[in-house]
Amino acid sequence: MNASPIVPPAGPAYFEHDADIGVVGRGATLEEAFQSAAAATFAIMTDLASVRPDQSIALDFEEADTELALVRWLNLLLALSHERGLVFSRFWIERDGVLWRGGAAGEPWRPGLERGVEVKGATLTMLSVSPAPGGWEARCVVDV
Repeated sequence: MNASPIVPPAGPAYFEHDADIGVVGRGATLEEAFQSAAAATFAIMTDLASVRPDQSIALDFEEADTELALVRWLNLLLALSHERGLVFSRFWIERDGVLWRGGAAGEPWRPGLERGVEVKGATLTMLSVSPAPGGWEARCVVDV
């Protein structure tokens, strides 16, 4: 992968929502905004700085619509996390037209990793992927 794994430098960003949690990903590029949104999603579940990036997974999918791609990206990461019993702390993704290739690194849940709120999935609620000052912003509500 050419994309560098990132964790948002200023920490995860969120927005108000009555029942669930709105996550915000920001980055200089669209891909960095997606990586940041993934980090914000997993930071709801645990402190990412405590997660060792010992195991990695790869994924790819096709999606022309960038907003739907954000939801698909987050839901694929969450599904793989639940399926394999892993929590992720590093994320990478790159786009080639409608093809997206990415992955994540983390470790199995273990004693000592504080469990926050479980994220069940990303939704279409308040979904937005758009240019923003300094780059891109990707946001949606996640079901907790």
